[in-house]
Amino acid sequence: METALYLLPVTLGDTPLENVLPAYNKEIICGIKHFIVEDLRSARRFLKKVDSTIDIDSLTFYPLNKHTSPEDIAGYLKPLINGASMGVISEAGCPAVADPGADVVAIAQREKLKVVPLVGPSSIILSVMASGFNGQSFAFHGYLPIEAGERIKKLKTLEQRAYSEDQTQLFIETPYRNHKMLEDILLNCRPQTRLCIAANITCEGEYIQTRTVKAWKGNIPELAKIPCIFLLYK
Repeated sequence: METALYLLPVTLGDTPLENVLPAYNKEIICGIKHFIVEDLRSARRFLKKVDSTIDIDSLTFYPLNKHTSPEDIAGYLKPLINGASMGVISEAGCPAVADPGADVVAIAQREKLKVVPLVGPSSIILSVMASGFNGQSFAFHGYLPIEAGERIKKLKTLEQRAYSEDQTQLFIETPYRNHKMLEDILLNCRPQTRLCIAANITCEGEYIQTRTVKAWKGNIPELAKIPCIFLLYK
C-alpha cells in the first residue's frame, strides 16, 4: 500500500457496506493506524463495521470539526510526513465534499504529500444523477439562511441562476426543518420550476422524485427527520 492521505467515504446511513463501498476500501483501511475524523464515535463504529477484528484501541484518532484550531490541523499530518499512511473519515458520505477535510487536504497538497480519494457514496453526485437536471453545470450551496426573509431571498436567487445560467442548484436543510423548506419553495418559486427531492439516498426507504413546483403542491411527501437534499432547475 502506497503511503498517502486516504480520503475514506462512509455510508450515508445504515446501509450494508458491500452495497456502496468497493472491497479495495477495506484493504486500504486495514493498513491505516492514524485517522483524522469528524466524529470519533461514528468513526470507530464505521471501522468496526468494515472489519470486526480491527483493534480500535491500537489506532490514533485526530478530531476534525468546527472546533478544531488551525494550529491543531497543521500538526495532524506529522505521521504522514514521517512515512505512515493516514485516513480522513467524515460522519457520512465523502470527506472534504460538503464535510470537514478540505483544510487538512489543502495542507497535504501544499506539503506535496500524496492524497488519494477513494470511491464511495456522495449525496450530491447521486442526487444530480437521479434528478434529470443539468449534470454539466451544478452548484451545491449547503444550508440556506435560517431567517425566513433571507432564506426566501436566497431561494429566489438560486431559482434565477437555474434559468439564467442553465445550472442545477442544490441545497440541504436540517431534517426537522425539511417541511418548512419545502413550504418556502412551493410558495415562492415559479410554478414551472422543477424541484427534485432526494431523501434517504442509498438507504432503506430511498425517495427521489422530480416534479414541477405546481405538481408538488398537494403531493408533499413525509420528510420529517429524514436526510434530504433539494435540487432546483428550470
